[in-house]
Amino acid sequence: MGKTFAQRLQEDRRLVILRLLSEQTGYTLNSSNLHAGLDFLSIKCSRADVLADLRFLSDNGLVRLEPIEKIEGLYGVTLTHAGMEVSKGVQTVVGVSSPAPR
Repeated sequence: MGKTFAQRLQEDRRLVILRLLSEQTGYTLNSSNLHAGLDFLSIKCSRADVLADLRFLSDNGLVRLEPIEKIEGLYGVTLTHAGMEVSKGVQTVVGVSSPAPR
């Protein structure tokens, strides 16, 4: 059976997170800024969704997560080399959409 619409949205959201990070100086944002970036792009989701996506991306070696001290639930997020390759379509990871040519 094919993917559900919710699964496709989740995979697209993960790709957008990687692309947002790839456009930043130092390839780093915090999890709150990523949530705001998704919202700006009309990708509506909860902070819990963003954290779940970040954990998935971290577990797959695409980002590094570092808890920000004294602010529970806030993380510094840094794109890895593998994450950059996925954001460009050089590498694929199940659970992350592949980008269309720009």
